[in-house]
Amino acid sequence: MNKIIVAIDFMESSINAFLHGLSIADKIKCDLLLVWVKKTAAEKEKFGEGKDPSKEVEKAFNELVEKYQPELPDNKILFKIREGKVYKEITAEAQASKALMVLAGTHGASGFEEFWIGSNANKIVSASPCPVITFRSGINISRPLTRIVLPIDNAMETRQKAPFTGYLAKKHDAEIIILKMYTSKVKDIRYNIDLYASQVAQYLEQEGNKCRMDGMDCDNISDAMINFAKKVDANLISIMTSQESTTANLWLGPYAHQTVNHSPIPVLSIHPRETLTAGLGF
Repeated sequence: MNKIIVAIDFMESSINAFLHGLSIADKIKCDLLLVWVKKTAAEKEKFGEGKDPSKEVEKAFNELVEKYQPELPDNKILFKIREGKVYKEITAEAQASKALMVLAGTHGASGFEEFWIGSNANKIVSASPCPVITFRSGINISRPLTRIVLPIDNAMETRQKAPFTGYLAKKHDAEIIILKMYTSKVKDIRYNIDLYASQVAQYLEQEGNKCRMDGMDCDNISDAMINFAKKVDANLISIMTSQESTTANLWLGPYAHQTVNHSPIPVLSIHPRETLTAGLGF
C-alpha cells in the first residue's frame, strides 16, 4: 500500500481532494497518483465530442506536478489517463495499485468534457477496494487533519472503522471524538452502543491515539453527525458503508449516501470487512 489515488476532473472539488491528498501523502510518506478518465470510443460516438482532450489533460497534470511536487519532498506525484467509465476505472486503478485510499470530489463537471466526478462519487465509494475520502464542492476545509468524528451505532461492524481511522489520526496527531449515536430508547440497544464505544476507545488508546467520547440522541444519524462535526470544528467524519460484490447494485445505505452527498466536511467511508487493515500493522 504505497499510493493514494485522487480522482481528478480539474474542477474545484477534485483539486480540493488533491490538495488534501498532498497533506495526507506527506504525513504517511507515500506517492500520490492522479487519475483522469476519458470517454470510450462508443461514448464519444453516442454523445459527440470534438478533439481528444488527452494532451490538454497531460499538460494540466504536468503543471500540477511542477507546482506542487515541492510539497511532497519524500515521494512522487504521479498521473495516469485511463479510458472507460469513471467509477470503474478509478476503482480498477485502486485495485491494481493496491492503493491505501482513494480521494474524490462529490460535485463538479470538467472543463475538458462533460466528466462528472460528483455523479460518480457514491459509485466510487461503494465499488472501491479501499477506503475513500470524499470532498464536497465549494467547501474549503483546513488541512492537515486535526479532529475526526467517529460515530458509533448499534451495528456490530461499527467498530471496524477504528483501525484505519486511528491510523490516519495518529499520522496527523489528530484527535478522535467517538460519538455514541442513540436512535432508540431500548436499554439493550443503548447498552450495545456504550459497549462498542468503550471497546473502540480502549483500542485507540492502546494504539496511542488521542480520543474522547461524546453522545447524543438523534432521529437522523447523518444530520446529527454532520451538525456535531461542525460544532466541534472537525475536518473529517469516519463512517461505515456497504459494499456490493458486483457493480449492478451499488448501494451505500440511506445514511451513508446522505452523508457523502451533503456533508460540508470530508467523509471517510470504510467498508465493513476484516481484511481492511491488512498491511497496516494493526
